[in-house]
Amino acid sequence: MTKFLHLGLLASALLATPVLAEAPLTGQNRTIVRTADLDLASANGQRRLDRRLVRAVNQACGIASDADLAGSNAVRRCREVTHAGIALERNRLVEMASRGAVVAVTASC
Repeated sequence: MTKFLHLGLLASALLATPVLAEAPLTGQNRTIVRTADLDLASANGQRRLDRRLVRAVNQACGIASDADLAGSNAVRRCREVTHAGIALERNRLVEMASRGAVVAVTASC
């Protein structure tokens, strides 16, 4: 009996995965990246900013199951578009390294 229960739970999880994977992509998801504690004039500070931006983009675009090819492709496209969209803002922040600023990462895929 428990074997069937586990199979039922697994089947329901697999059926729900594409819906969950697509949910973050149906609007705008915003993540705030704080930079006030970073020295953006230094290479170390810029690396830390880049890591924060990658995490923020990943969070804003969500994740998809490996079994959901369309969802995985949509998440990948979202990340590419979002990275490209924040590149200018990132470079502007590095140029304004003397100020503590905030970056808003918005994914609209």
